Amino acid sequence: MNRIDQLFREKGGEILSVYTTAGYPDLNDTPALLRALQSGGTDMVEIGIPFSDPLADGPVIQQSSQVALQNGMNLKLLFSQLTGIRSTVHIPLVLMGYLNPVLQLGMENFLEKCREVGIDGVIIPDLPPDEYEARYFELFKKYGIHHILLITPHTSTERIQKIARLSKGFLYLVSDASTTGVKSEIGRHQIEYFQRIRKMDLPLPGLIGFGISNRKTFRTACMHAGGAIIGSAFIRAIGEEGPLEEKVKRFISSIRV
Repeated sequence: MNRIDQLFREKGGEILSVYTTAGYPDLNDTPALLRALQSGGTDMVEIGIPFSDPLADGPVIQQSSQVALQNGMNLKLLFSQLTGIRSTVHIPLVLMGYLNPVLQLGMENFLEKCREVGIDGVIIPDLPPDEYEARYFELFKKYGIHHILLITPHTSTERIQKIARLSKGFLYLVSDASTTGVKSEIGRHQIEYFQRIRKMDLPLPGLIGFGISNRKTFRTACMHAGGAIIGSAFIRAIGEEGPLEEKVKRFISSIRV
């Protein structure tokens, strides 16, 4: 069974997924970060593939991508760093990145490497669902990699139902029609959107992302979905001074307490 499916089957709710940019803050930090996130109580990790033009990301993640690229991170190096990671890290791992670097490697080569190193799912925000269905659905199925699709407050009901049929593992519920970033609270219009999705009784659980930054927003998200994804706030935290493991532990404790 895919580890993502197993996580949702065993835990069901209050799932904490954390996004971290590969190669940030330092080039070789990613394996240590994954181990620290697991020991700190994170349920799942999204590993961001740095890209020079991350259109969906806010300034914090954009800056982390720039630093990672300057450090020398690329997709081939990331796969090299992840080789053997499954001897110590057992939580689900998801790669999140833009289509261009994936196509440069080749979609089938990319999925084959994902399977080799133990990646459970992939999020490619700029891969249209229709193109995914027509060109890549069977390829993802062949390699046993879940493709997680996104919906937003502006996605139509008909489109949401189609995306829910195509997505595997979970649905990524974008909380607001904006770029990623730190927000202090979740607004009423967002809650109405979450409630609308919940009433649709979709075949997959949802995780809420974009703007989840602290215990309050995490707890609110968990009231309306299976859990939440935290990105910018974590990137900001690990960019501060101090030992990496301590920064991770302190941040996760601030969310989980």
